[in-house]
Amino acid sequence: MGGIFLSLLAITSLLPLYTIGGTTRSYEFNIELQNVTRLCHTKSMVTVNGKFPGPRIVAREGDRLLIKVTNHVSSNITIHWHGIRQLRSGWADGPAYITQCPIQTGQSYVYNYTVIGQRGTLFWHAHISWLRASVYGPLIILPKLNVPYPFTKPYKEVPIIFGEWFNTDPEAIISQATQTGGGPNVSDAYTFNGLPGPLYNCSAKDTFKLKVKTGKTYLLRLINAALNDELFFSIANHTLTVVEADAIYVKPFKTETLILAPGQTTNVLLKTKSKFPGANFLMSARPYVTGQGTFDNSTVAGILEYESPVPMKNLPLFTPTLPSLNDTSFVSKFSNRLRSLANSKFPANVPQKIDKHLFFTVGLGTAPCAQNRTCQGPNGARFAASINNVSFVQPSVALLQSHFFNKSKGVYSPYFPINPVHWFNYTGTPPNNTFVSNGTKLMVLPFNTSVELVMQDTSILGFGNYDPKKDPKNFNLVDPIERNTVGVPSGGWVAIRFLADNPGVWFMHCHLEVHTGWGLKMAWLVLDGELPNQKLLPPPADLPKC
Repeated sequence: MGGIFLSLLAITSLLPLYTIGGTTRSYEFNIELQNVTRLCHTKSMVTVNGKFPGPRIVAREGDRLLIKVTNHVSSNITIHWHGIRQLRSGWADGPAYITQCPIQTGQSYVYNYTVIGQRGTLFWHAHISWLRASVYGPLIILPKLNVPYPFTKPYKEVPIIFGEWFNTDPEAIISQATQTGGGPNVSDAYTFNGLPGPLYNCSAKDTFKLKVKTGKTYLLRLINAALNDELFFSIANHTLTVVEADAIYVKPFKTETLILAPGQTTNVLLKTKSKFPGANFLMSARPYVTGQGTFDNSTVAGILEYESPVPMKNLPLFTPTLPSLNDTSFVSKFSNRLRSLANSKFPANVPQKIDKHLFFTVGLGTAPCAQNRTCQGPNGARFAASINNVSFVQPSVALLQSHFFNKSKGVYSPYFPINPVHWFNYTGTPPNNTFVSNGTKLMVLPFNTSVELVMQDTSILGFGNYDPKKDPKNFNLVDPIERNTVGVPSGGWVAIRFLADNPGVWFMHCHLEVHTGWGLKMAWLVLDGELPNQKLLPPPADLPKC
């Protein structure tokens, strides 16, 4: 299986109202069906305001956002503001049945939250079933007014959002896979800003073009909104400078190729050539894959075009060289180059004293098929996935409400295992019994608990097992990258530290949608602190009901 990506959660623009320290910005999201054609296939799909991808949300650090979502389709919907910290505003986080019941047909809900201490590129997406295949868009947080970037001021900023296109309805794909217990069908194309580009059949007219002037610096805001694929990205004959990842400034470094996992964002500076190059340049993305399963082995391309002093036709077109599909060594080196700025303005507040040490195994397993049936997973069983061998069962009411109103009985158990029930050599021979257990279990953390979590992938090939005696000596506690989505290397491990200083229920799940559906998810319950500003606020009056 591939590396697992865990995500730790947390239109009309009306005239802004000015509030202390920031502005209130209001947006309207109408969830509606829209006919869209790509690759000569037309289908009706769920969109926001009829747009694919959806509208761009722009705010400044310190602003309050009021986003009214009205559901005009037959599917239930929720929207997640991916990477927003949601300080004491967990009701606006968006994962269905975790922090809210979904918005039903004909109903609306106002997501109300303030952007505190964050600036950079994030995105929003549907957070129920596979609807985020078409329901997603950029969420751009500018620095406070008159606060500069800690890098060269760009001439222009351009969001490029990676996605996946399915010729058929993704909801039908996941529904069929759920019935058969097998792996779901893969996408038919990858896209830049909704466009697959010229390397696919019947797609040349649907190509993203980035038109640039010579001798300028452009800020490209790269977002991977694909459902199931980590993607390499490169622009032919151009070097990119990485300056930010997941809305955290990083120590700048130059690279010709990047890797982004689903849920991750990266800001890069593109310095254009000083003279007209007399050529066009492809920008391409294709998957990084380490598993055995099927995947969409195709390449999305856009075109970088220089403004020409005179109109020119038939210019040569240069193509970038991307790493091989399974180039884990490149991915590992690239990840290690990402370091927080860790200076006085932008400190890296790594917890140094740890209250709670946790060890989670993450991986794929199986679940028995229904009686008298054969499923399409391994050995006639169903595919499943788990954390510490617990495959998460989605509740039928929202966890945050159940907790807030003290009605958790029969909804969830507060006893998520702190380490695996069965220990084995995680990257050696797999155990004979791959069945997972099922449950809706939460890990409870008192307010302000500092946590160190090691996540070990249980694939059979890779970097090896975590050694609790030797490995912590090599931890970078000075300037590690701070992310909302982290890759657990195939057959390897990752260690993260965080401070549980935000009361509420926070969903942690694989951001490869296929693994999430199989149960690779869990939730943290952070309890209230003693002080009034350390307590979860009560739910809004319009919070949807299940």
